[in-house]
Amino acid sequence: MHTHLDNQLAHYQLPLGEHKVDMNRLIGHPLRLEYIHQINCVHCGRLTKKSFNQGYCYPCFQRLAQCDSCIVSPEKCHYFEGTCREPEWGETHCMIDHIVYLANSSGVKVGITRNTQLPTRWIDQGAVAALPIFRVSNRLQSGLVETVYKNHVADKTSWQAMLKGSPDTMDLAARRDDLAGECQSEIAALQERFGLQAIQPISDVDVLHIEYPVAEYPTKVKSFNLDKNALAEGTLMGIKGQYLIFDTGVINIRKYGGYHLELSSPAL
Repeated sequence: MHTHLDNQLAHYQLPLGEHKVDMNRLIGHPLRLEYIHQINCVHCGRLTKKSFNQGYCYPCFQRLAQCDSCIVSPEKCHYFEGTCREPEWGETHCMIDHIVYLANSSGVKVGITRNTQLPTRWIDQGAVAALPIFRVSNRLQSGLVETVYKNHVADKTSWQAMLKGSPDTMDLAARRDDLAGECQSEIAALQERFGLQAIQPISDVDVLHIEYPVAEYPTKVKSFNLDKNALAEGTLMGIKGQYLIFDTGVINIRKYGGYHLELSSPAL
């Protein structure tokens, strides 16, 4: 789903073909999603029986840099070794400024993203608050900074906990300062290795708070799986992260990139 913030509230649009459906206005109404058993690769468009890495056919999954394992583990970026699958893609997506941040989704976590992906990355994770803590000159270096920090704080979101409600309020600025002290020697070593300009701490940005359009959170999280049952339906109770929250279960829309879906609701 495409997202944007308006007065701290996350707004969602679901692209279906050439149209974008305003999902916020469907909350509180019956909604039906049906998979019509067709998947097209989100990159090349070819018909595929199985989706890899959230929407790619197998040849693209094997060939594209954006599907390489270093996307999940940025500290393993191998652009400088000359083995990047697509060096031009790496130059435009990896060899640019990245942000290392703290976010509160199911608790405080550390993460990285391209400078151009804020605040989209935080909304996709269901974060209720986020704070940039470093500006880093490329993806590899941001991954190395993240590796230092994840020895002291989580680097993943518990999606089940995230969907059960808002996490406890955390002082991200205070946590930033505490972690800066705990990680000082290791960050200094990285700055000595790459240069002070490559890894710059951020201390003059306020915490961003995010609200989500949720009328009611589930007490028990049960996921729809369109590959096993082609229909997901119920009353749409809210949206958080990339999840639609029904009164009958939840569905991670991002998982079904490339799937052909039919959406219907009396509110449309």
